[in-house]
Amino acid sequence: MKKLLASYGRDEEFRAVAEQIISEEEKKNNIALARTLRRTLESRDLAAKPAGKTLAPLIPFPDAANDFIERVEPSHDKDDIVLSAANVRVLLELMKEFRRADDIRRHGLPVRSKLLFCGPPGCGKTLCAEIFAAELGLPMFVVKLDRLISSYLGETAANIRKTFEFARKQPCVLFFDEFDALARSRDDTGEHNELRRVVNSLLLFIDRMQPRGFLIAATNLDGALDPAIWRRFDEVIWFEKPDRGMIERYLRLKFKNVATSFDPVGRADELVGFSFAEIERVAIQSIKAMIIDRRKQVQVKDLNRALADEKRRRNATYRAEHMR
Repeated sequence: MKKLLASYGRDEEFRAVAEQIISEEEKKNNIALARTLRRTLESRDLAAKPAGKTLAPLIPFPDAANDFIERVEPSHDKDDIVLSAANVRVLLELMKEFRRADDIRRHGLPVRSKLLFCGPPGCGKTLCAEIFAAELGLPMFVVKLDRLISSYLGETAANIRKTFEFARKQPCVLFFDEFDALARSRDDTGEHNELRRVVNSLLLFIDRMQPRGFLIAATNLDGALDPAIWRRFDEVIWFEKPDRGMIERYLRLKFKNVATSFDPVGRADELVGFSFAEIERVAIQSIKAMIIDRRKQVQVKDLNRALADEKRRRNATYRAEHMR
């Protein structure tokens, strides 16, 4: 209480101390008091920031996890992404469930909080995780796998434990990209015993974890995941390459504030089979050509050149991958 009073006027520190007090009351099973305190804290945040989304309170960042987690500030919103109707429905249901989590738990039912995003690269998995966190008002933390996976025997499992412990305390979206690097199948004969032990630990941590936000893991190589990983997740969401209708919507999005001498949407058929990342490169290169030439409109030739460059890049990538 002394710390709370001392931090008054320093908003972020005040919220962090208040959140710690609420957590202590929850541990003591003073659920009614904890819920009342949390509602009061949230009402205070809403009154202070009436125009925007209220972010979940941040606890002091622990030194134990500092080397493995990086906070990502949202730079996109829901108008920056195009998703299939099925994925939109699932994500909206997850948001509703999160917002009514207390009511659901009071009925003895679990709340879905562990998500696996699968699909080819460039199809929106990372962007979707960022926007999902922003829409819920949760901070997003990305796990730095290059630091998490240690060259020293036994350290990787300990690093994973520290990361999950942080997410257990902090309401957030904890995002594992390239999850297959950590959760590779234990049946793979090329893998050594240490990685098998890491996967065993990972399975245990996911099982025990009840995040106060969401755990989201993303992979381009779903076939490489250990079979036991799949049932640890409450929901699996597939991100496929966009169909023609999604490409049309994406082209409208990318050219909405740019004058063109043609209708970019009419070129959607030529982009079928491309990922969102590839289509974005085509659009950006077209617009940059207009800027470089100091013109007021994107012309057909700009899109044609950008499309030809992207096809050349795809062919080169395909050859490189099949020469390995």
